[in-house]
Amino acid sequence: MLIFNGTVESIDWLTGQIAMLKVHAPEISDKILPGQFCNIKVSDNHFPLLRRPFSVSDIDGEFIFFMFDIHGEGTKMLSEKKQGDKLDILGPLGNGFNLKTEYHTAVIVAGGIGAAPFPLLTKHLKNKKVISYLGARSSEMLVSYGLQNVIKSTDDGSEGFHGNILQLIESDGALLSADSPKIFACGPTPMLKAIQDYALKNNIPCDLSTECAMACGFGICQGCPVETVDGIYKLVCKDGPVFEASEVNL
Repeated sequence: MLIFNGTVESIDWLTGQIAMLKVHAPEISDKILPGQFCNIKVSDNHFPLLRRPFSVSDIDGEFIFFMFDIHGEGTKMLSEKKQGDKLDILGPLGNGFNLKTEYHTAVIVAGGIGAAPFPLLTKHLKNKKVISYLGARSSEMLVSYGLQNVIKSTDDGSEGFHGNILQLIESDGALLSADSPKIFACGPTPMLKAIQDYALKNNIPCDLSTECAMACGFGICQGCPVETVDGIYKLVCKDGPVFEASEVNL
């Protein structure tokens, strides 16, 4: 974990609502694992006070990429950064996806901005068959950047299957017929809970990349607890953000 100044290279809009931030960060670009995140200070003053956590979406040489949407003052300020601006970055943080388990088919399940960690993960799945289920409220929140074999759904029917992502998975049927599948999921908690229940019911290994408000990002403030099935609490920032589906109560 390092604190350093990254340099903004560019901000590109993947849709009307979702942006991709490219940052020159040679200090950590070769240290990041799929599913890890960074905490970014979005301004040079004391507002907003807290850093904002962002999954590392992709890596290209000395550059790292962060996918985000605007949902508050902090992300609005981040979207206004210009080439050459400095960003105070803390990272890499957390524990990422477990790629060492035995499986032949990687099944990516991404809800909206939950697609953020999966371009980097996909790069690490070179010897696996990959199926990517991508769901969102509408087409404006669908981002397939860096994904393979994408099957889409939208709640409003504006693109792909008309329904939520679990309904898409159940109607498509490819997951249950896949050769030794493992699910990698990221998205809003209700979606993760539905995927968790589905995976446990069908005895499918599943990693869940959880979302939580964070203050410090490395376990000091104790502000991001998640209950385990054993009745103890772990921290999303330090012990996660990725947990096995059989490990936590969502």
